Amino acid sequence: MFLRTKKTAPLIKVLVFDWRKKNPVSDTKNRVCPVERAGTLDNKFRRWIQNPGKILGPYIKEGMTVLDFGCGPGFFSIDIAQLVGESGQVIACDLQEGMLQKLRSKIHGTELEKRIILHQCQQTRIGFSGNVDFILAFYMIHEIPNQKTFFSEICALLKPHGQVLIVEPPFHVSKNAFEETIKTALDYGFVAIERPKVLFSKAVILQKL
Repeated sequence: MFLRTKKTAPLIKVLVFDWRKKNPVSDTKNRVCPVERAGTLDNKFRRWIQNPGKILGPYIKEGMTVLDFGCGPGFFSIDIAQLVGESGQVIACDLQEGMLQKLRSKIHGTELEKRIILHQCQQTRIGFSGNVDFILAFYMIHEIPNQKTFFSEICALLKPHGQVLIVEPPFHVSKNAFEETIKTALDYGFVAIERPKVLFSKAVILQKL
């Protein structure tokens, strides 16, 4: 078990905020982690405290089609591909081609290359046509300029009773802001069915009605 102490707390803060030191949150562009700091999103320390298999295992099953929204360098995408198996599929979606290229390099020549579709989204829409069983949005919703548009789009993407796991960071997303996000989702055809525990984070499972 990972316990938070006076020594570990600053490390958690570095994990979440390191790339923001030179990127103040002043506009949409600056909300996004730059490619050159991708290493802060995918490292052994993060895997220790936010193990993808443990977080996603209860929700993602073999044969599913899963959208990893804001996949970055693929911290979650690779584990998702293993969870869905040969009969499943992962759509790894990111705004930056550089992030997708890092993931492309990781899976090149492996069996996972056939399971993971790389998709570059736009600032204002995902732009993917198809239906998915599950959507992951990990530390992403606060970067979206229009959450109403986002929830409307993912509701159309999800299959009936499909689910979304939203996880937000602990320091710069307040409890009130997180609850407002959930309230917006409810207005667009979702119901909150679970509040899973993700270390040092705020999380909710939404299900399409």
